[in-house]
Amino acid sequence: MQLISKLMSLAALGGLLLASSVATADGHAHPEEMAKPTIVEIAVGNPDFSTLVAALEAAGLVEALSGKGPFTVFAPTNAAFDALPAGTLDDLLKPENKETLTAVLTYHVVPGKVMAADVVALTEATSLQGDTITVTASDAGVKVDAANVTATDLEAANGVIHVIDAVILPNS
Repeated sequence: MQLISKLMSLAALGGLLLASSVATADGHAHPEEMAKPTIVEIAVGNPDFSTLVAALEAAGLVEALSGKGPFTVFAPTNAAFDALPAGTLDDLLKPENKETLTAVLTYHVVPGKVMAADVVALTEATSLQGDTITVTASDAGVKVDAANVTATDLEAANGVIHVIDAVILPNS
């Protein structure tokens, strides 16, 4: 129960942040500004996702994740990418490693819109890459593989983002 309460608090905070970002100078939100951004637009607008955005661009996945969806993205922060062994990210971003980079990034994406309340009930999820992500929920929080979910339910027009503190890697 404590876990669900924590997740709901994080979701509420995310909603407040989104609502405050669309308010005009007079403090009122206008309907045309209430249109939700796509997953990619959220990532581009958040400096903590600049490495993820660069990787999506290198893999040629920007257009796909800007599409209709819905998608659930477990989005690693810049700090998560920085924690990879030295040289790993540089190697992945090389054009000759585009296929491997694409596999790593699509492993972070699950088809459909899986909100935090649904994630806590899962034990696994099949990624777009094809491998299964292990999901563990406890009083300490939610983990996808070895990564901790640090923020949830960043809703986009084409799905949802859950922020994670590590890059998760496919089995194959």
